[in-house]
Amino acid sequence: MPKPNKYLLILLVTVVAYVLFDYYRPKPIDWKPTYRNDDKIPFGTQALFELLPDVMKPLSVKPVRLPVYNFLTETDLSTRSNYLLVCHDLTIDRSELSKLLAYVKRGNNVFISAYVLPDSLGIALGFKADEKNQSKADTTLRQNFTNSQLRKTSGYNFFHDDGRNFLIIKKPQNTTVLGRNARNEPVFIRIQYGKGQFFIHNLPLAFTNYYVLDPKTSDYAFKALSYLPVLPTYWDEYQTQGRFDEDQQSIFRYIRSQPALNWAYYLVAFGLIFYVIFAGKRTQRIIPVIEPLANTSLDFVKTVGRVYFQQGDHHNLAQKKIQYFLAELRERYGLNTTTLDKDFTETLAQKSGASIQETADLVRLLRDAQKSISLSEFDLLTLNKAIENFKQSEPGLS
Repeated sequence: MPKPNKYLLILLVTVVAYVLFDYYRPKPIDWKPTYRNDDKIPFGTQALFELLPDVMKPLSVKPVRLPVYNFLTETDLSTRSNYLLVCHDLTIDRSELSKLLAYVKRGNNVFISAYVLPDSLGIALGFKADEKNQSKADTTLRQNFTNSQLRKTSGYNFFHDDGRNFLIIKKPQNTTVLGRNARNEPVFIRIQYGKGQFFIHNLPLAFTNYYVLDPKTSDYAFKALSYLPVLPTYWDEYQTQGRFDEDQQSIFRYIRSQPALNWAYYLVAFGLIFYVIFAGKRTQRIIPVIEPLANTSLDFVKTVGRVYFQQGDHHNLAQKKIQYFLAELRERYGLNTTTLDKDFTETLAQKSGASIQETADLVRLLRDAQKSISLSEFDLLTLNKAIENFKQSEPGLS
């Protein structure tokens, strides 16, 4: 019976131990804002999604996992409806915006709550989503409705928000301000568009589990959504979850979505790499010695040099000439050719036996050519002649 490989055993024990440790340890609270309707974490939206049908009765709220364009072109929308989007960053292209505008113009309603809104949407509807600089951040900033029947005396504080986002109205004739912050800046507006309405809100944290379930702020989301007429409502999840449901995901996608499995995947992958590196060295067979091919680089260099010269690329040819010459000096004399200064000149003259004047003239030409951004044919020929003369004075380089 073959002896089990100790490296594989160590790897297997490590993976199993880590998975068990990660599975049984207390899970820390995940404060990442996902705005997903199936997330129970503080900044998911499962609570609102599950409670909203009670508000919209007797009509249901249907989740949508399609891009805006696909949803509006592939879905039967013969009856009026509401389209709800809650996310951090709303991403739509021109074709999607065109369909969205047409959808509202026919008498439907779109409710958008996002921190980042596309400029194209703002230009079309006459508003701009802006943000103050970091020095103006204020987590104690209060929000409230302009409608006296919805206003709360003390206002609403969403202290996980830094209070920097607000809206600028550019077409007041079609716009109604529904909510402002304590700085009197609009944060919730209604825009009449054709027969329908756009509701623009730029504090999506207000619709998350944390604030929907907090008694101090629990009514805010429902008051904001009360502006929507009682119609069939579509809840967009494409902006937060993408197109595929969990039952449509591949095994690999599921593994990557679970932190413990994702770490186990990386441990296995890196473990196999280490096994190949370290264990493979012990078992690999002797590598046969292969004779190197004959050196034909000299003919190649001459051919390339002629091509550069014929094309008039004198500067490029000169730089390569300098590189090869300096490489010869390094190999022949062990010189450091990084800096072509006075010390280099004196050392080269001593080791090559050439005169100090001849060496200094050559080094000066090399240095000037390296600094030049363009060299003429005359410069190239002068440089080449100086190098060839120097080689002829020193047998080792000729």
